Amino acid sequence: MPARAYPELRIEAYAADYLQGLAAMQPLPPGPALMLFLGSNIGNFEKAEALTFLRAIRRMMRPGDALLLGADLKKDRATLEAAYNDALGVTRAFIVNELARINRELGGNFDLWAFGLRSVYNEEAGSVEVYLESLRSQSVTIRSLEMSVDFAAGEWMHMEHSYKFDVDELAKMGSQSGFVLEKTWLDSRQRFSSNLFRASES
Repeated sequence: MPARAYPELRIEAYAADYLQGLAAMQPLPPGPALMLFLGSNIGNFEKAEALTFLRAIRRMMRPGDALLLGADLKKDRATLEAAYNDALGVTRAFIVNELARINRELGGNFDLWAFGLRSVYNEEAGSVEVYLESLRSQSVTIRSLEMSVDFAAGEWMHMEHSYKFDVDELAKMGSQSGFVLEKTWLDSRQRFSSNLFRASES
């Protein structure tokens, strides 16, 4: 539905990192507030960073305001690794784009087809760890950084990780950040969650 269908809706956009964006939004206008943080982006933070971010959200909210948080849930190893090592190569294209940006913006000479995707689930940490594997011995130069890096065939380069949660972990994380988990919605296969947190009084 086009924005003109909601003539009283006001949209303000910020080009900033998360914490800078939160700071720019303060103070909130009068009335109840609902913040959305969807897509399981919370899983891209380290655990301590996730708490820092949620506490920053809580500091700008009033008691009773709400946060709707999307979070990917823990699943068996085979399911998670198949999702990240997808046959269509979508994840690989997303990850290799980081090398393409280095080439474009920093004068790198990465051969994007000389790296394969390797994603493994660290069950103890509850995290999918994503690597690129050098498919041959190679040397890469990044001109802007005056840097040269040698890769051995089969060498892995850590690119990102993605944490998965269970509902108890989400409730604990919310409690440590000044929220109470009021309700959780799951998909039909109970693989993903949307979680309504309420800002507590204290």
